[in-house]
Amino acid sequence: MRGSRSSETCPDIFELSDGSFAVIGTEATAALGAFLPADAARADYERIVVISRDTLIHAKKDIPDV
Repeated sequence: MRGSRSSETCPDIFELSDGSFAVIGTEATAALGAFLPADAARADYERIVVISRDTLIHAKKDIPDV
């Protein structure tokens, strides 16, 4: 299930072979871009993706501390 409430395949967070993490979620760049904190920014090629709190909490045990 990997954090999906509906037993579907997403949202999800997974680790790539290079140690980076990929996130599958709802694209929300247009809706949230103007609300970024003053110390946050994104490049033109980056997108804001929303995942549920449950998804992140479920993934926490799989994310290394270092």
